[in-house]
Amino acid sequence: MAKAYIISDVAFRDKGAVAACRELAAASISRYGGRYIVRGGRIVVLEGKWRPTILIVVEFPSRAVAEEWYRSPEYAKALAYRDAALDRNLIMVDGVA
Repeated sequence: MAKAYIISDVAFRDKGAVAACRELAAASISRYGGRYIVRGGRIVVLEGKWRPTILIVVEFPSRAVAEEWYRSPEYAKALAYRDAALDRNLIMVDGVA
C-alpha cells in the first residue's frame, strides 16, 4: 500500500488564527497516523514559475487514511480557523508503492 501526501502552499493572514489552526491540525494529523515531512523551511525555486512562500508536506499511511483525516470532525475544528488564518492551495498525491 502506497503512502499518501498532503501538500499545502500557504500564505499567513492572521498569526493568532494560524496558531489555533496549526495546533488543531497537528493534533488531528497525529490522530490519523500522519506526520509532518516539511513544515516551512527555505524554498529554492530551481525551475518554473511557481513561487510558494510556505510549504507544508504531511505523510499519511495511505490515501484512504488521508481522505478519512481530511473529512474528519477533528480536522473540521482546524478548518474553522482556516479562512481567517491563511490562503492556501492544497493537494493530495499518492506515493510510490
